[in-house]
Amino acid sequence: MAVEKALEQYGAPIYVRKQIVHNTHVVKTLEAKGAVFVEETEEVPEGEIVVFSAHGVSPAVHGEAKERGLRTIDATCPLVTKVHNEAKRFAAQDYDILLIGHEGHEEVEGTSGEAPDHIQLVDGLDSVDRVRVKDPGKLVWLSQTTLSVDETEETVARLKERFPTLIDPPSDDICYATQNRQVAVKEIAAEAELVIVVGSDNSSNSKRLVEVALDHGADASYLVDNASFIQDAWLEGVTTVGVTSGASVPEELVEGVLAHLAERGFADVEQVESVPESMRFALPHELRKDLRAPVA
Repeated sequence: MAVEKALEQYGAPIYVRKQIVHNTHVVKTLEAKGAVFVEETEEVPEGEIVVFSAHGVSPAVHGEAKERGLRTIDATCPLVTKVHNEAKRFAAQDYDILLIGHEGHEEVEGTSGEAPDHIQLVDGLDSVDRVRVKDPGKLVWLSQTTLSVDETEETVARLKERFPTLIDPPSDDICYATQNRQVAVKEIAAEAELVIVVGSDNSSNSKRLVEVALDHGADASYLVDNASFIQDAWLEGVTTVGVTSGASVPEELVEGVLAHLAERGFADVEQVESVPESMRFALPHELRKDLRAPVA
């Protein structure tokens, strides 16, 4: 992870704007190693190193960091960067851009900041009727990368009822890891009375997994940060428990949940993998450059 490598390379403290990923365990672990999490760049002392989170930031935030003389490491997820680039390209062609996402989410704020005069947020089906555009013939939709695939498709379908010429993005915006987990949890929910999702409450993709599980057959589904959050009452009368996790959850937390369940009689584990995940992303280029530099 970029923050760990930065701590190894430069030493503590390393400042991080917002949570690097939306997972409580990851944040606490990094804090113990010397990472300092802040809400805004103005909280970072001048001249220090600041890491921008995986959710991305707007050009205005990059400008603020430059004004304060901060050394920046941009750890924006490449899939988020792709959406930023799409927003800039369509804005340059004077398209209205409908950004499907959740108001206040860091990723939405970062993407919207790329073309604020061209982007309007569509937060769920209820907001579709409030959309106003200059030219329905020059209209495209983009999305936050951590949404429910089904919910996004429903929103797009409703938008296309109002705007039949609405253009789709050149490629799917929703994160492959988010999609794969949603596909897998649909299989799990069809066979499990209870689905436990390992993830933090501020993780959009983790919360969507709970919703998908409930929509596809599970009698109950709960979001837990770790095994200690599981209540024995949830397991009463249950024969099959499904377990999944958000995209940024460390494997050790999932293993802890499985061990906790095994102690309570759920020892047989069947793995469900909808699509093998082999994609790996490189470290931010600022960090790669310094890691390659010869030691004096």
